Amino acid sequence: MLALKGKVVSGLGLGRFYVTLPWVITQIQEKFGFTPYPGTLNLKVEKDARRLIEEKADVEIKPAEGFCRGLAAEVFIEGCVKAIAVIPKVANYPEDLIELVAAENLRFRLNLKDGDDVTIQLP
Repeated sequence: MLALKGKVVSGLGLGRFYVTLPWVITQIQEKFGFTPYPGTLNLKVEKDARRLIEEKADVEIKPAEGFCRGLAAEVFIEGCVKAIAVIPKVANYPEDLIELVAAENLRFRLNLKDGDDVTIQLP
């Protein structure tokens, strides 16, 4: 299992919008077996770590017209919480950022705040 570290950072709220779109919810349910919590946990990672995640992201979230596609990979956060790492395929998206999507509020479940270190494992 590959383990990578990142730091929790606040986002712009766009992840919340994205994971509440009906076509995104349906695809996450069908491809990963859970209904996403309406929000994401943003992790700032090394660019090399981001590239490794992108290489392992073997599931595509196919967009509705006018939206970007996303690549997703199943991960485990801190060895205990199943989630997916999503990399939006949109121009100018930061090369050192990933978005974590889970069935629950990850900040609350893991008692996280901006600046906290988080380990994710890719199976």
